[in-house]
Amino acid sequence: MSATLFGWAVLAAQILLVAAMACPLWRVLRGPRAQDRVLALDTLYIISAMLLLVFGIRTGSTHYFEAALLITLLGFVATAALAKFLMRGEVIE
Repeated sequence: MSATLFGWAVLAAQILLVAAMACPLWRVLRGPRAQDRVLALDTLYIISAMLLLVFGIRTGSTHYFEAALLITLLGFVATAALAKFLMRGEVIE
């Protein structure tokens, strides 16, 4: 694969991921219920982690990969905490 084609593919991936962030952002702002907003936030952190991974591929820096791992770990814990809060009304028993 040539470097030019690879560069254009990475750029296209970045543009498409930014465009994909618009749909869950719309659901966060206009979601009829709190559950819809939580799922949209879950989708947003996954897409942002993928965008960081693409930035890491483009620049060749490992810092982006570590940041993406941190975002996914914290996002999972936040989603679990929000789901528990919506189910029971409390996070810590």
